[in-house]
Amino acid sequence: MEYNFTQILDRRGQDALAVEAEEYLRGKGPDGQNVTIREGFSPIPMWVADMNFATVPTVQEAIIRRAQHPTFGYFRTRQEYYDSIIRWQEQRNGVTGLTAECIGYENGVLGGLVSAVNVLCSKGDKILVHSPTYIGFTGSLTNNGYRIVHSPLRRDEAGVWRMDFADMEEKLRTQKIHTAIFCSPHNPCGRVWERWELERAMELYQRYNVYVISDEIWSDLTLLGHQHIPTQSVSEDARMRTVALYAPSKTFNLAGLVGSYHIIYNPWLRDRVRKESSLCHYNDQNVLSMHALIGAYQPEGYEWLDQLRAVLTGHVEYAYDFIRTHFQGVEVAKPEGTYMLFLDCTRWCEEHHKTIDELLAAGFEVGVLWQDGRPFHGPCAIRMNLALPRALLEEAFQRLDRYVFHPVG
Repeated sequence: MEYNFTQILDRRGQDALAVEAEEYLRGKGPDGQNVTIREGFSPIPMWVADMNFATVPTVQEAIIRRAQHPTFGYFRTRQEYYDSIIRWQEQRNGVTGLTAECIGYENGVLGGLVSAVNVLCSKGDKILVHSPTYIGFTGSLTNNGYRIVHSPLRRDEAGVWRMDFADMEEKLRTQKIHTAIFCSPHNPCGRVWERWELERAMELYQRYNVYVISDEIWSDLTLLGHQHIPTQSVSEDARMRTVALYAPSKTFNLAGLVGSYHIIYNPWLRDRVRKESSLCHYNDQNVLSMHALIGAYQPEGYEWLDQLRAVLTGHVEYAYDFIRTHFQGVEVAKPEGTYMLFLDCTRWCEEHHKTIDELLAAGFEVGVLWQDGRPFHGPCAIRMNLALPRALLEEAFQRLDRYVFHPVG
């Protein structure tokens, strides 16, 4: 069936952080001033990474069906949950040989990341992370007493973000690093790594005895023409060296339900991560979250996702072409996955004698709720969420063109 990705949902009053414009704009102006949306402009949420699309109906159906029974006591994870993940990984990512034993629940990808890091590292240890860097990595690692060593991604002559393998090796060799965080597909750059890139990175990690925590939460959201390759699949050593973290939350817009899972093939590592995850006694699955995943990973979810990927591919093409045509001085690499753009506004700001704070505030004032890229280690960058109905996407870019990048008067 055809699913509707054009409906404009009214999320106000529905526990949606993305549309809480007044709260979001507090302190976002130059010198920490509050920003107010001008009269006549409605807010268009383009910041936090959730989607302004309705999820696949089978998610709601599964939750409602379970909620019709009036008890919500202690429970065990259903075999159907594990079977759904195994089938999904096989059909979407080509994974074979996955068993329920290798799958473990995590309250969130970042919680799973911290548990794995706590197993592999001592406080104060250095951890290799690519930059630009997902803000959640920065907060989780630094808040837990670890030191991040950045290896910058570089744009090649075609404008594609690439790993700098020489820089990675130099830092692994000289700084006694034995754990790396890997993001695949990459957030915020949107790279879907090719097999040779994964193989070369994992060969480096093997050479220097580095364990890998691979955040693959965006793995379902590759754009048309690109295919996610699980990090664990590129070699037997990668399979045993890697903690992979997944979730249906980005794919089906379920972040508010909470629920992720890890895949760990190495028994030694698996036992220790599970033990670490259990120590707080709060890494327990929610019964409705379990049913939401089962509902998402139905045949309808496969079809819904294929349609979503086509929609997002069109949105990325539109936004990328619009920026290159209309926003001279703004540099952007075309994403291959995710629904985020990462704009480098350095040249535009220099040529127009504006700060990145002033540019951000100008967008906020006309209701475009985009995101400061500096916390992602982009010195003069803006991050934009394109997962919204096409009418709102085009309206946002028309506002930016008319009132921000080419203001009259």
